[in-house]
Amino acid sequence: MEKVQYEPFAEPVAVVSTTALARNEPPPLCDWRTGLPTLIGGRLTLRELRGSDAASLFVSLSSEEVTRFISPPPSTLDGLERFIAWTHRQRAAGQLVCFAIVPHGSDTAIGLFQVRSLDAAFGNAEWGFVMASEFWGDGLFGEGARLIIDFAFDVIGSRRLEARAAITNSRGNAALRRLGAVREGLLRKSFLRNGEFVDQSLWAILAEEWREVVPVRCSPSIH
Repeated sequence: MEKVQYEPFAEPVAVVSTTALARNEPPPLCDWRTGLPTLIGGRLTLRELRGSDAASLFVSLSSEEVTRFISPPPSTLDGLERFIAWTHRQRAAGQLVCFAIVPHGSDTAIGLFQVRSLDAAFGNAEWGFVMASEFWGDGLFGEGARLIIDFAFDVIGSRRLEARAAITNSRGNAALRRLGAVREGLLRKSFLRNGEFVDQSLWAILAEEWREVVPVRCSPSIH
């Protein structure tokens, strides 16, 4: 899974449905700074994190298998609750969006997608993701990732979406490649993990390239 940024702790609604949207239609209006919409896919829902998600995320993100390639998540339940509150403040400031991943038929968050601004206008952004290992390989990531990319380009208005993956993270790199991301370079010794600096691949998706690959698709419309 990919690097996710966390607040430096002492310890390290509108409803959206998938309806056909032609490429030449303007993006739906959404004041995401006041509250994230809910993005509904075929098998999952992406919604804003809630304080009550801390318990399930604490379980989902606690294994070494999940966390080996990401910044260490908060190590306590209280730390996760503070992280969730921090994401709300960052969203209100227009700096970050963070969605819980919730499979259909459940209200339990099993991971998250995060997009953070790399410039004042959110034109250049970085995204990250993390998901409980029991859901790897079943297609939930790909579906959720496409909803997040659509949201970043069509609602937030980003033009470039970057991701960084440790070169040893074969699963994360392969997932980005399947989405159509372009590997733009190697960031040498750019990520500190377990006391060691590791190399990362830099991946990027441009808005115009994303729209060329999928000119008409099921996209969010806000009701």
